[in-house]
Parts: sequence; C-alpha cells; structure tokens
Amino acid sequence: MSAKKKQEVKERQGKIIALTNQKGGVGKTTSAINIAASLAVLEYKTLLVDADPQANATSGVGFDPKSIKTSIYECLVNEVKARDIILETETPNLYLLPSHLDLVGAEIELINQPNRERIFKAMLEDVRKDYDFIIIDCSPSLGLITVNALTASDSVLIPVQCEYFALEGLGKLLNTIKIVQTRLNPELEIEGIILTMFDPRLRLSNQVVDEIRRHFQDIVFETIIHRNTRLGEAPSFGKPAIMYDAESKGSINYMNMVREMLQRNNATRIPDSDKQFNLVEDSSTNN
Repeated sequence: MSAKKKQEVKERQGKIIALTNQKGGVGKTTSAINIAASLAVLEYKTLLVDADPQANATSGVGFDPKSIKTSIYECLVNEVKARDIILETETPNLYLLPSHLDLVGAEIELINQPNRERIFKAMLEDVRKDYDFIIIDCSPSLGLITVNALTASDSVLIPVQCEYFALEGLGKLLNTIKIVQTRLNPELEIEGIILTMFDPRLRLSNQVVDEIRRHFQDIVFETIIHRNTRLGEAPSFGKPAIMYDAESKGSINYMNMVREMLQRNNATRIPDSDKQFNLVEDSSTNN
C-alpha cells in the first residue's frame, strides 16, 4: 500500500492515543479525562478507554466502577465485543470503555495467549472507525496491558510533572516505547510530552520546565498544565474539569493543549483567530 493510501486509510479511522507514564502521581488520568473531554467539546466524537485497574477514569466521568458488570477485562480475556459495553457519558460526544478492579488479573490470564501483545489492538479495531479520537488511560506500569495499549496506538502522550523527580524513569519509558516501535508497532509515534502540576511561584517548577524543554525540545507541548484545585475537585463529582468549571485555569489549560495537538495534526476545525482561549493571569494558581 502506498504512503498516500495509508494516510487516507488512517484519516478515515479514529486516531488512537495512549497516555502513559509508569511513575504514578503525574496527572496521567486527569490528563486522559480532560483531553478526551476537550476533544468532545470541540465536537470530535471521542472514546475514552480506561486501561487502568484502579478505574479512576471510569469514576472520573461519572460511573461507579463497583456497578460495572462488564468491563475492558471481559473484552481482553473473554472476547466480549467492545462496542457492546461502551457507555455514553454526560459530556456530549464523549464515550467510555470502562475498567474494573478485575483487570489486575488480566496480565496473568493473557500470559500464555498467542499474540498476547496484540489483543488490545484487535479489540479496538472493531470500533476505531466509529470515533474521531480514542484516548487510552494506561496503568502506571510497563506491564503487558500497557504494552498492549502501545501496540494498539498511533501515538503516545507522556505526562511529566514539574517536580524534582520529573525525569526519573522517563528513560525507561522511552526505551519501552522504542522496543514496541521495533518489535510490535513500527508506526507508533510520540505525540508529545505534557508538562503538568506547574506552580509558577516555585523556582523548581520553572527549572524543571527549562530542563525538560532543553532535553526534549519540540516534542514538549507549549501549553503547560498548572496545578489547579478545580482539576482535583472535578473527579469527585464524576465530571471532567470543563464540565465542572469551564472557566477554571485547569480547564483552559487542557483546552489549549488539545487545540495545540490538533494544530500539530493539521486537524483543527477552528479559525486561526480562535485557536487559543485567553487566560487572565492572577496571583492564585488554584482557580
């Protein structure tokens, strides 16, 4: 198939983007929820895939994981069709493939399966054409489920917190991505690095931003996600931040980051004059 034909096929299908970082507490699930919701608000039909046994993305968009009878676990282990269990959220254009604590056992059950690294890919191929974007929230590990998610994806987004240990483990993650590119998914690309939990009042936060930009240059998004109270509150109400408080700094940060991502993909549907919200800075980082 020619390169042009491959591109035409890809454009007809939803783009699959995995969010991963094996280091916990970096804002990975918060980013997955709010990126998916921002895409949905911009009228892109979006599927959020919760591939983390903690099921925080599931609860973060309004569903109680304990009440989920059939989840991604059954899709991976029992060959249940993903389209049969996808849930519609309260956010227009946003859908969820839910998770459950049972997913903890999936890696053990899949270990002897043929093509075990490609089970996730087969699961999503059935629904890919139904969505503009599919966002995968990976677990904070580099185990078989995460490798499956990377094998199924077109690109990977890496959230990195603006704190002292920001670069810790990042080399291991990039090495895992390289292995997946070499052995399982040669078309996997790094969509970019998202800087999260930024506090402009702290010299350390600014130093970390400078260090990461120096190391990784153009793959780092210009938009930075500020440390923000509303981002922390929204999941307890089962809502993405943009549905909880659309004017909060966190909501605006994620919307701008998504618009930047769309521009990088030449996929934006909005005029140049409206490509970013204006954010009025104040002395607080918690609004």
